[in-house]
Amino acid sequence: MNRIDQAFARAREQGRAALVVFVTAGDPDLETTEALIPELAAAGADLVELGIPHSDPIAEGPTIQASSERALRGGVQLAGILDLCRRVRAGSEVPLVLMGYLNNVLAYGEESLVQACAGAGVDGLIVADVPFDEAEVLQAACEAKEVHRILMIAPTSTPERVVRIASRSRGFIYCVSVTGVTGERTTLASDLEQLVARIRRVSSTPVAVGFGISTPEQATQVARIADGVIVGSALVSRIGAAPSREAALQASVEFVRSLRQALQSARQR
Repeated sequence: MNRIDQAFARAREQGRAALVVFVTAGDPDLETTEALIPELAAAGADLVELGIPHSDPIAEGPTIQASSERALRGGVQLAGILDLCRRVRAGSEVPLVLMGYLNNVLAYGEESLVQACAGAGVDGLIVADVPFDEAEVLQAACEAKEVHRILMIAPTSTPERVVRIASRSRGFIYCVSVTGVTGERTTLASDLEQLVARIRRVSSTPVAVGFGISTPEQATQVARIADGVIVGSALVSRIGAAPSREAALQASVEFVRSLRQALQSARQR
């Protein structure tokens, strides 16, 4: 069984939502990311998404855009990220998901990338700017290598597309909570519960909500209606603001621990 499936099954058995955290690979350098991943897992992250730095990340807000720029200035490339995943996998079983854009995939080669992901211990792949019904070569390669292709459903997705996307997404369905880009927000969308319920009516695949979840309190709200909670910009901002690697690790661990504690108690209230 894919490690993503195991993580969601484990969280379900424990009566809580799974915690998915996002960091940009190589921000501020690959050594920091490598040190950070097992610490995030130990602090309570069930899955770790690694963003592939990109010069034009159209789905990202200012915080993650800036992290991509920092990583790119440091010379981070996809091959180095895959090497990082191999090293992490040698000592950790935390599920790893790569999140990037079509240019990243095409530059590496669709089948070559999936094969490299499987060899490096990467469990899932999100390509944010590719519609679900395109990239058939990528889809087939993911199925052959058992690397889950995780698909996104947005508030603007039509009922027909929700059904079709949900039927093809593997591991979990990424429910985009708002129309727009990533970033910390003070409130959650008022119709989020209805969107999650709409997805759940047509699929038994776990639904994880991302975009804009910034605090333990917001994570608690989402955990009551979804199978997973995805936190990215709020964590990336703490890494970017840290004056040293040690400070980045400490701030990240404390934040993730607070999120996990919120998820532990969310359905008990």
